[in-house]
Amino acid sequence: MDVGAILLAGGRAVRVGGAAKPLFEVGGMTLLDRAVEAVAGAGASPVTVVGDAQPTSRQVDWAREEPPFGGPAAATIAGLARWAARGSDPEWMFLLACDLPRVDDVVARLLADRPLLPSDTDGLCLADESGRPQWLSGLYRTAAVRAVASALPDAGRDAPARALLHDLQIGVVRAEPGVATDIDTWEDLTRARARAAAEEKP
Repeated sequence: MDVGAILLAGGRAVRVGGAAKPLFEVGGMTLLDRAVEAVAGAGASPVTVVGDAQPTSRQVDWAREEPPFGGPAAATIAGLARWAARGSDPEWMFLLACDLPRVDDVVARLLADRPLLPSDTDGLCLADESGRPQWLSGLYRTAAVRAVASALPDAGRDAPARALLHDLQIGVVRAEPGVATDIDTWEDLTRARARAAAEEKP
């Protein structure tokens, strides 16, 4: 599959006091590296991280929305602009937040379900246990996202990810419990670390 990845790693993280969530370690690996490894393992190229540059397990492209902290739509558009500048335009794109402790499971589920999509579908995303779409756990047709992005005012500044995606033909797949759960609070981080530690036990 011709696929790239845009990983969003530049939010304010207000609920954890502005800490750099992508650098939180879970199971001996940062959340950022977990995301990078998951999409690299799926064959994604290019892999573009939108945020302030940090050490990563693999070489990646970096981009930043201008001004910073413009929100997920602006960050996604910055990633797409980086692809245009380098002449890359894969048919499909992972769009993932870098605060997903089970991002490998997210990517695996998206890849497994993509062949089941009708041919006119623009992509799919996972839903949480309540059925709410988690737009930043998705796999989308790049051309469809780029078309919507070109029409957003102010390059998507302060717009949610939903503004890019809710008018597209997106399949929403309910994930297994916990798979699409992100880390918003210190309590979320504690639970994710406990889960990872339990899985490491023989």
